[in-house]
Amino acid sequence: MTESAQNMFLTRDEIAELTMRIQSAAQIKALRGMCIEHRRRPDGSVAVLRLHVQQLFGCTLEKEKRQVSEPNWGALHATQKKS
Repeated sequence: MTESAQNMFLTRDEIAELTMRIQSAAQIKALRGMCIEHRRRPDGSVAVLRLHVQQLFGCTLEKEKRQVSEPNWGALHATQKKS
């Protein structure tokens, strides 16, 4: 597995620690109970996106920058003067 794929998905050990289960069927049941999106790989192992778990637990590494949208007060003021 490439380094970017390893960073993208939780490791097998991390999934086991998160779910407190070793067998993939039990892990899937636990993940469903926690509302964590997951997929079963062709080999039977479980894939969980790291970012999804971080977002669910409120601990993303990078804070999202939110743009504050405000009205154009200058344009609003100009139209009021015309009236």
